Amino acid sequence: MGSISEIVQQALRQGYLTIEAEQELRILLGRNCPCDDMKIFCQLQMEIMEGRVTQEAREKLACSAQKCL
Repeated sequence: MGSISEIVQQALRQGYLTIEAEQELRILLGRNCPCDDMKIFCQLQMEIMEGRVTQEAREKLACSAQKCL
């Protein structure tokens, strides 16, 4: 398992957050983490909201929702 910073930096470089990385982040964020890690996580959230990073989980959810229509 990597650190919050490592996971976020990889997602920012790739422009993509995998389901596995998202699960790791949930575990790591559930622990007491340094302020710097929270700042970089917030940066990832902003990049996701602005569309510069895509979440695999949301892609799969959107795909399965379209199949139901």
